[in-house]
Amino acid sequence: MIATFSELKNRLEAALVLAFGAELAGTDPMLVPTSNAKFGDYQANVAMSLAKRLGKQPRAIAQEIVQNLQIDDLCETPEIAGPGFINLKLKPAYLQAQLSAMAGDSRLGIAVVKDPKKVVVDFSSPNIAKEMHVGHLRSTIIGDSIARILEFQGHDVLRLNHVGDWGTQFGMLITYLREVAPEALTTADALDLGDLVAFYKKAKQRFDEDPEFQEKSRQEVVRLQSGAEDTLRAWRLLCDQSRREFQVIYDLLDIQLTERGESFYNPLLLQVVEDLEKEGLLVEDQGAKCVFLEGFTNREGNPLPLIIQKSDGGYNYATTDLAAIRYRVQQDHADRLIYVTDAGQANHFAQVFQVARRADWIPGSVEVVHVPFGLVQGEDGKKLKTRSGDTVRLRDLLDEAVERSRTDLETRLATEERHESEDFINHAAKTVGISAVKYADLSQNRTSNYIFSYDKMLALQGNTAPYMLYAYARIQGISRKGGIDFNQLGSDVQMVLEHETELTLAKQLLQFSTVLSEVEQELFPNRLCDYLFQLSQKFNVFYDRDQGVPVLQAEEPARTSRLVLCDLTARTLKLGLSLLGIQVLERM
Repeated sequence: MIATFSELKNRLEAALVLAFGAELAGTDPMLVPTSNAKFGDYQANVAMSLAKRLGKQPRAIAQEIVQNLQIDDLCETPEIAGPGFINLKLKPAYLQAQLSAMAGDSRLGIAVVKDPKKVVVDFSSPNIAKEMHVGHLRSTIIGDSIARILEFQGHDVLRLNHVGDWGTQFGMLITYLREVAPEALTTADALDLGDLVAFYKKAKQRFDEDPEFQEKSRQEVVRLQSGAEDTLRAWRLLCDQSRREFQVIYDLLDIQLTERGESFYNPLLLQVVEDLEKEGLLVEDQGAKCVFLEGFTNREGNPLPLIIQKSDGGYNYATTDLAAIRYRVQQDHADRLIYVTDAGQANHFAQVFQVARRADWIPGSVEVVHVPFGLVQGEDGKKLKTRSGDTVRLRDLLDEAVERSRTDLETRLATEERHESEDFINHAAKTVGISAVKYADLSQNRTSNYIFSYDKMLALQGNTAPYMLYAYARIQGISRKGGIDFNQLGSDVQMVLEHETELTLAKQLLQFSTVLSEVEQELFPNRLCDYLFQLSQKFNVFYDRDQGVPVLQAEEPARTSRLVLCDLTARTLKLGLSLLGIQVLERM
């Protein structure tokens, strides 16, 4: 099937060349969906931008474009409005043919990309010996959704979990545990992760206050880096224990990741320093080896240094990230590197990317992009914390979402006097609870902070996961009520689109591929959420008793055509939600 938006854009570009010559090849026709359906479906606004360049009135330019525009098979006769807007309205016959093609395709007519890329998505990234908290929520959910969409589009995606599993914190923790809980360094799971977290906090306090403890910790780091067997064993035990705890969260969220922590790159750090030195980029400053950055200045207005190797010979996050870039480009052969972290790390990545480019470690063919996100805030508008002021554990947050979902479901079942099995209640509560948390996050523009509210995210109305899941379940209810097997409708159904709500729903369905392409390029999953929400709304209007049309009671061929519309809506919702990491429910 045709990707409608891309096809219209291509034909407008061809019309510009036919009308005004080859020098206009590649000119953006400025095609956008119309904001008001009475003007059609799409609007090209390029005529106004060409007036000065061509020395003509915009309406005259628009007229010439239309005269050379070959879209009879897609659209009604184009109309020129106002100073030179070109309004385009899709033909019902075109919509019907496109829907038929969509219905017969397991991918809903969405082609795999012609030029698949090797993409590394770096997301989640918790720290060993610490519990995952609400701060890891956004990276994990946003990164997973981006990976799912890129995978569906046909790209080869490596999902990397760059865990914090190396460095000074292990020297502190191992030194402290040698004193207070030595069994934790020789025996698996001698402590639970909560105890480890508590010990880590005490170790950090000792490190900050006690010079002797600080020196012992540094020596322990040296022993770790040099491969001392007892220290390595302790380190492995701590990593394994944390990894198992992380996996509980990942299983709950249905997240797949390949772990490649900071320790993986540790053997590569010396080479990073040596190669930057060979490139003439390293400068020694107060004993540290640095690269002075272009476009970044300190308070005095002098170029800001990015420290690559500290005066004591140690390395920074920047060194590890540079080693990771080199490995991902040279060994993983990545065409696109995507880093999903909070907005507070934007400067860090801008600096690291600059150094890597200046060292020629990022070829021009490789795209490297930081995907920043804002904070999760409490309903007071401040950073989300527990009543005691601690960071909210991610496991607690998810468990509460599921418990509240269960309470809501049991209340609704009692009101409706419905009796369901315990398995149904448990599955529905977990699906809705986890989906609500994911969707509430993904439906926000990721660059913004957002307020975490269980009541809002679990609401059955509004742009929420329960609303989406209910729309899907409602369509499955039509199937059950009519004894319809959607799979048996056939792939050669005669589509009939006459009522305005049918046409509106059809047009929304055909925008799915365009939305996925936008998210693939621009990495904003909220655009997919917005699309699915609008699709659900338009379906509900289509099926509404007062505004819409009958489905099961309709005469043929309208009945089967409308059943296909229902099925296509359900399949689009199911696929779209799966790309957000959300499962559907057949009943709610």
